[in-house]
Amino acid sequence: MTDTAITILGAGVVGLCIATELTARGQRVQICEKAPEPGTQACSWWAGGMLAPFCEGETAEEPVVRLGQEAADWWEAQGVPVVRNGSLVVALGRDRNELTRFARRTVGHCTLDAEQLAQMEPDLEGRFSKALHFQEEAHITPRAALKTLWQNLQSRGVHFAPAAPVSGRIIDCRGLAAQDDLKDLRGVKGEMVVLRCPDVSLHRPVRLLHPRFPLYVVPRGDGVFMLGATQIESGERTRPTVRSILELLSAAYALHPAFGEAELLEIGTDARPAFNDNLPRIRKRGQRLYVNGLFRHGFLLAPAMARQVAEFICDDIKPEVMDENLSEW
Repeated sequence: MTDTAITILGAGVVGLCIATELTARGQRVQICEKAPEPGTQACSWWAGGMLAPFCEGETAEEPVVRLGQEAADWWEAQGVPVVRNGSLVVALGRDRNELTRFARRTVGHCTLDAEQLAQMEPDLEGRFSKALHFQEEAHITPRAALKTLWQNLQSRGVHFAPAAPVSGRIIDCRGLAAQDDLKDLRGVKGEMVVLRCPDVSLHRPVRLLHPRFPLYVVPRGDGVFMLGATQIESGERTRPTVRSILELLSAAYALHPAFGEAELLEIGTDARPAFNDNLPRIRKRGQRLYVNGLFRHGFLLAPAMARQVAEFICDDIKPEVMDENLSEW
């Protein structure tokens, strides 16, 4: 430990997780963030909060599945409520082949018939003949999780400042804003919807497969659901489109017709930071570490990324996701 505080740029999920790990190891940390609340100016604000490493294995590389399995225990250790009911994957009759393909590309699931699905989620009774249940997966409420980390760090004396220092040790967690330094960082736009539908009760996230616009529905409690998310190759961050929102709402209606009477609470959009292979990176340039490229896996991978950063700084252990040679920081 040194007397000079480490400055973390950005109070999204990655920045707050790294600050949590470093302060737990006795490091002095300050966070540079202009927003008055944690994550409100980052794509963390619009996250689904699914801790679903096995489901993500359908398209993600092996490190996402393996490192993501750290997430649920880590969040619970920080005092964040973690719902460990697993997750479900279903498909309409015309898309049954999508369910078969999903099952082949993933592990950690069992197959449910219609009766077993109805026992697990009564409101889906009679709607699907088969489902995949990923028993070990979980979910959290992202905004509450960000607030918990923020409050924990404040209780440890972490200082939050709007302006960054010009020198010293800096960990850059600015997400897509770091494109000024990371030229190979790209944006992947996502659009999401928050609904209130007291006529539907779900106990775990449900993914509805579709060849063009797969949907996930995450229960938030009290009849509130997050619907997401589109995935568009664009760094545009502020303009949800009618087509995307209609597709999300149509898919929700296909999952359960009661969503047609839901109250529309929020429509959100932002661009996720990603590298070409959609895997995260830790990079070092001088006295600055860049932690970026978590794509759509922010809450899933941020704990493992934070652990690796802390191990590098405190124990001189090279991070697995480091893609450049390191010298002492």
